[in-house]
Amino acid sequence: MAKTQSFGDKTKKKSGPQKISVKVIKAFRSDTGSVKFVERFVKVDDVGQVDANSITR
Repeated sequence: MAKTQSFGDKTKKKSGPQKISVKVIKAFRSDTGSVKFVERFVKVDDVGQVDANSITR
């Protein structure tokens, strides 16, 4: 029996809302005065929405 579905057919089915993964790096000043960085990957619809996301420690 031949395959009825190829890999290309499977990937075409998963066409939902596309989100972009963006790496956000934010700096915080600690209690001792040193600077600490927090890195997170955030999924957004548009690159302009990156500022709207608030990242906390």
